[in-house]
Amino acid sequence: MSERFYVNHPLAPGEVKIEGAEAHHLAQVCRFRPGDQVYLFNGNGHEYRGTVQHISRRSVVLQVLTVETPARELGVRLEVAAPLPKGDRAQFLLEKLTEIGATRFVPLRTKRSVVHPGEGKRERLQRYVIEASKQCGRNTLLEVVEVADWESYCRRTDLPPVRWLADPRGADDFQRERQDAVLAVGPEGGFAEEEIERARQSGWHLVRLGSRTLRIETAALVLAARITGWD
Repeated sequence: MSERFYVNHPLAPGEVKIEGAEAHHLAQVCRFRPGDQVYLFNGNGHEYRGTVQHISRRSVVLQVLTVETPARELGVRLEVAAPLPKGDRAQFLLEKLTEIGATRFVPLRTKRSVVHPGEGKRERLQRYVIEASKQCGRNTLLEVVEVADWESYCRRTDLPPVRWLADPRGADDFQRERQDAVLAVGPEGGFAEEEIERARQSGWHLVRLGSRTLRIETAALVLAARITGWD
C-alpha cells in the first residue's frame, strides 16, 4: 500500500492542497516527489488515491484520481470504556484499540481512577488514533469522547445490549457475539463493589480474563480481541 496521509476536510476527485504537519511528513520525511502515488483519508470511511503534483516549502498539491471504500471495519459498534492509564500506556492503548477495530473510546472516571484527562489530553488521544489509522489502513476514525463518570455511564440506555465488564469474579468463558457491544475495564485497583453492583443492575455481565492481574491497557485489549474473534 502507498503511504497514507490524513486530511481534516472534505475530499473528492480533483486537485487538493495539504498543509502543516502532513505536508511536511509527505515532502520532507517521506520525500515524495511529483508523480508519486499516495492515499488520502479524512475519517469518512473512504480513501482517495492520488498523485503528487507540486511541492513547496509549506504545502503539497495533489490530484485525487479515485475514491475507494475497502472493507476494513468490523461492521459492528465496539465501544470500550476504561480509565486512562498513566503516561505512554494511554498512547499504546489507543493505538491498539484502533488496530483491533474499536469504534469509540470512553475515558472513565471511577472512584479509584488516577488520571483525569482534560480537553487537551483528549485532542492528543485523537491524534494517536489518526497516526494508528494511517498505519493500519482504517478509514473510519475511532472516536475519543469526553470523560464520563462510571455511575451515570453504566446506566445509559443508549449503550449496546451486549455489555461486558472485566472482573476476576466473572465467567471464565463467554460467547463471542458479532453484534454491537460495549466493554468496560476498571482502574488499577478495580471497580469498587458498589460500582460493580450498579453495573449488574444495568445489564452488565462480568467476565474473567484469566488468573493473573492485568493492567488497564492489557485488560482492555484482551477483552476487545476476544469479543471481535481475534486469536
